[in-house]
Amino acid sequence: MSGWYNAPSMAISELSPDRLLRLRARERAGSDPLVSVVVPVYDEEDLVAVFVRRMGEVAAAGGFRCEMLFVNDGSADGTLERLLDLAAADGRIRVVNLSRNFGKEAALSAGIERARGDVVVPIDVDLQDPPELIPALLARWREGYDVAFGVRASRASDSMAKRVTAGWFYKVFNRFSKVQLPEDAGDFRLMDRRVVRVLSQLPEKNRFMKGLFAWAGFPAVGVPYARRERAAARSRFTYWKLWNFALDGLFAFSTIPLRVWSYVGAALALVAMFYMLFIVLRVLAYGIDTPGYASLLSVVLFLGGVQLVTLGILGEYLGRLFLEVKNRPVYVVEGEYSGSIPAPEDREGDGRHGPERADDPRG
Repeated sequence: MSGWYNAPSMAISELSPDRLLRLRARERAGSDPLVSVVVPVYDEEDLVAVFVRRMGEVAAAGGFRCEMLFVNDGSADGTLERLLDLAAADGRIRVVNLSRNFGKEAALSAGIERARGDVVVPIDVDLQDPPELIPALLARWREGYDVAFGVRASRASDSMAKRVTAGWFYKVFNRFSKVQLPEDAGDFRLMDRRVVRVLSQLPEKNRFMKGLFAWAGFPAVGVPYARRERAAARSRFTYWKLWNFALDGLFAFSTIPLRVWSYVGAALALVAMFYMLFIVLRVLAYGIDTPGYASLLSVVLFLGGVQLVTLGILGEYLGRLFLEVKNRPVYVVEGEYSGSIPAPEDREGDGRHGPERADDPRG
């Protein structure tokens, strides 16, 4: 396909996974990669300074270069002002300001596409995913892995309902989808530039980033860690939002819901055929019987409910198709701001789904 990213080819025609890792490890030995930390924020004015201080301490202790790329997702509080003040004082900070709130998945996409680092680390600003894990992720990258993702060692901090529903989601998703999600892994991960190039060219508008990370492939390894309490305030993800997020992921990576209702329809038709045969034989044997309105009404209501559920499933897919064919960008950038680091030029692939910009300020 024209314009599609192809990983650099090797002279060796066939490479085992272990040998591939050794080759990559030799290439990366002694390297000093620039780490781009991508941080989507929405109404987090109390946390951004805390995050910058903590990230700076981790980078200094770990001895690696980093840029902090904040994506302001239409915050209504003083988040943008705080970020601009921080960027003016620290040349490692860049701010991508979206024109309105587009959602976390869109903000993540904006940051990943505009990151300049050799490796990219999406992370939440609430510090539940500890920046202190980044050196360990870098170590696995130097071993040859293109993706090193954080895996929660325990969900003890979550409620029982959240632990159960999260377990169900991973089991259902991995059962119904060809793309397999690692359990208890979120967006927190380190990705090589090769992976980022692939992600930046994916054209879909309804974006489920966990699924896209897994779909991209490349050698990956999990790194366990203990997730901490949120540094301030409470999470804005309600159970209703999490439910809709789970549906987005399932419908984006599986057609099984459509196929299931094909099987349900076939099964109901088979049952109806046998029941019709039973009625005919009973009438032939015992004569005409008075029909029962209660049983007839129950069957009609049941089949009506099945039809409505089926139409709802079809509507979910048609609605997503409707959004895709309009081909609107995933997000619109109001501007990019930085201190001593100039705003980067548009990267290859941005024109697929995120190039719209109100202006191009060079701070």
